[in-house]
Amino acid sequence: MRNLKIIVEYDGTNFCGWQIQKDCRSVQGELKAAVYQITGEEVTVEGAGRTDSGVHARGQVANFRIAKSIGTFEFTKGLNAVLPEDVRIKSMEEVDESFHARFSAKERRYKYYIIQQPTALHRMHAWYYPHTLDLEVMREGCRQILGEHDFKSFCLVQAEVNHHRCEVRKADWYDEGTFRIFEIHANRFVHSMVRALVGTFVRLGNGKLSLEDLQHILEERDRRTAGFAAPAHGLYLEEVIY
Repeated sequence: MRNLKIIVEYDGTNFCGWQIQKDCRSVQGELKAAVYQITGEEVTVEGAGRTDSGVHARGQVANFRIAKSIGTFEFTKGLNAVLPEDVRIKSMEEVDESFHARFSAKERRYKYYIIQQPTALHRMHAWYYPHTLDLEVMREGCRQILGEHDFKSFCLVQAEVNHHRCEVRKADWYDEGTFRIFEIHANRFVHSMVRALVGTFVRLGNGKLSLEDLQHILEERDRRTAGFAAPAHGLYLEEVIY
């Protein structure tokens, strides 16, 4: 069997998320169906991250195994021809049998986009937030989450995980054109962590929380203490590092 690694881009607007779920449209399901249509083989498509409903990806990584000897260029072209327009395979390569998109990953990188002026073009791809934000205090707050911490305060309560410890290697807020962007790199993320962090940082930026409050939230390990989860449509899985 051949182990194929793909980099996938998708617009999450009309998906219930990455993972196959009953009675809804998923990215994983579309890829599985496309592979079957081209090869006639039933495959399991393993993703590096299980993005939620509405979350987008520029660099999701997945792998699956097939027996067919079709070349990667022809296979990519064929899959993109049958996939819906909101999913595209950017690249494909044959990798070692031991490679697993999720378990082999060393780092995931996300960006969250906020736009502070009314928008028609970006309404499903950035969070429109028209209120004042103090970017400098939000950047100061980023320094508090760097390193390894327990992020239980920023995890969906119902999430089934063995532990909530993540090592944040980069966290920053910056302006880029009309967008205010939160960029975060970590070895792993717990469920809804980035969106909960963004919601908390927005409260910090609009003066409803202090830096001391942020530190308390992190140490408390209680989801009720943190901010609301920012809307899903502003979040992008940018890249996965191996």
